[in-house]
Amino acid sequence: MTTPLIKAVIFDMGGVLVELGPLTEILGNDASLGEEEFWGRWLASPTVRAFEMGTCSVEIFGERLVAELGIAMDPGELIERFATWPKGLMDGAIAMVNELAQVVELGVLSNTNQLHWERQVDAEVMRSLFTKQYLSYQLGLAKPDADIFEHVVNDLGCDANTVLFLDDNQINVDGARAVGMSAELTKGVAEARSALVDYGLLS
Repeated sequence: MTTPLIKAVIFDMGGVLVELGPLTEILGNDASLGEEEFWGRWLASPTVRAFEMGTCSVEIFGERLVAELGIAMDPGELIERFATWPKGLMDGAIAMVNELAQVVELGVLSNTNQLHWERQVDAEVMRSLFTKQYLSYQLGLAKPDADIFEHVVNDLGCDANTVLFLDDNQINVDGARAVGMSAELTKGVAEARSALVDYGLLS
């Protein structure tokens, strides 16, 4: 493939570097939502968006999300389940990031929240891997909006097409491409590494 000279690689967190638990860990035994429907509603949810942009408390997030998803669960229980959803860095993630750090500048761009960023399994390791941390709840911006990708490019100080973004949701890949960034859909470490090989960044 013909690719631009990449100067920086920006990773999504959940689903690319960090393993997420099965949906049953959030939804319990409620089988009314399949995975495709859940993710569609999750990505379009005004409650999720508000929480990930830091404008909604965790208590309100729990109350509203239970109502939105129509599940029979106490909001407090949903929050407890949600807090433990990230299961830690995937096998090979640290080695891949450390190898890549010898070649280009790195960063993480995630629609996330204080609960996950500070308390998830491997939280300290994740923070140590990236000096460039673009977190939705701190910025008040969220994927797939253009302004969060423009913020990343401006902060890095390089041309948009020289920044490669890896995400496990196509809507976010499309958002990055819309502002001129190079972007690829990758789910998990193996697909991320394959994309980095294709761009000539890893062997």
